[in-house]
Amino acid sequence: MITAPITLSLARDLLRGALDLERTEYGVLPHRLPARARAQCADGQLAMAESQPSGVRLVFRTRATTIELDTLRTKTAYEGAPPRPDGVYDLLVDGTLAGQASVTGGNVLKVDMTTGSSETVPGPVGTVRFSGLPDRVKHVEIWLPHNEVTQLVALRTDTPVEPAPEQGRKVWLHHGSSISHGSEAASPSTTWPALAASLGGVELINLGFSGSALLDPFTARALRDTPADLISVKIGINLVNLDLMRLRAFGPAVHGFLDTIREGHPTVPLLVVSPILCPIHEDTPGPGAPDFENIGEGRIRFTAMGDPAERAAGKLTLNVIRDELARIVKQRAADDANLHYLDGRDLYGHADFAELPLPDQLHPDAASHRLIGERFAASAFGPAGPFTPRS
Repeated sequence: MITAPITLSLARDLLRGALDLERTEYGVLPHRLPARARAQCADGQLAMAESQPSGVRLVFRTRATTIELDTLRTKTAYEGAPPRPDGVYDLLVDGTLAGQASVTGGNVLKVDMTTGSSETVPGPVGTVRFSGLPDRVKHVEIWLPHNEVTQLVALRTDTPVEPAPEQGRKVWLHHGSSISHGSEAASPSTTWPALAASLGGVELINLGFSGSALLDPFTARALRDTPADLISVKIGINLVNLDLMRLRAFGPAVHGFLDTIREGHPTVPLLVVSPILCPIHEDTPGPGAPDFENIGEGRIRFTAMGDPAERAAGKLTLNVIRDELARIVKQRAADDANLHYLDGRDLYGHADFAELPLPDQLHPDAASHRLIGERFAASAFGPAGPFTPRS
């Protein structure tokens, strides 16, 4: 076997979907926000979310029949709850899923949701292994777990690897919340953005950050400064369930966020997506809070703690946000023909909730991720979609 330690140079050659790379004691840690952005916010939730490599994948060509990847993961464990499933690595060969595996060992981030405290228990490097692959030159992608911080340590193969040539596909840059990050998706290549990118034939850069789609200026600047052919921003649910701002601040913040993106991408198709259906917050403001009644059975449900009457004082709900986003996009589109709006309920709405309810009242399950991905692809990349070139 040929062993290649993961250096910054090798990672730059093979990794796609990351905006920054950090050299660590063990290897390389991919980041989905640049260092300047990370330095402007000390929030632990954002730090964990942006360093979980949703949409990040190793891409190369090889005729290897056996591939091994050494990584050091950091897995999250919640006090009082059963262990969470291991993160999944998806192996794609010439665009087709050819294997799935997980690693053992690694660090464990223990979180007490009742107090907000946490501690990290260190663990050893683990190895993910794929064997029995076809003995021919092939395009290989290893999608890293979307829900585990992953330090890349070494790549081993039984024949040499080389960087895969660019395929000339358009780059789709997307920003959103935990739903875009991939919460409750079955695997990294089956989060709804990954599915939509595959159906749309585009290269994905996923800036979906669990709990952290908050109209932060540093995120807008990251979007501004990242080369892209297509951009979408999914706005709303985190602002409600964190009870972060009032209507007076929301409108100007959206304008500022879009203004910043347009500084770097003045004519790129830009799609603003409002929240999917989430009944607990449709007309009830946040904050949202976990219900620990069934945590011992491995089930956490979320509930809205606000009072619908507080909307009169400017508190945000999903319906308030949808109305305001639609108004803002309509206003701006008069001078920006490449700005578009999509109601998130067209991706997941009332009929879908009846058939595929949100298991924790907040996040869609694996089947709903597929549904949302297919509908987004049809809407955005379809014949009349905003991401489809006009003749």
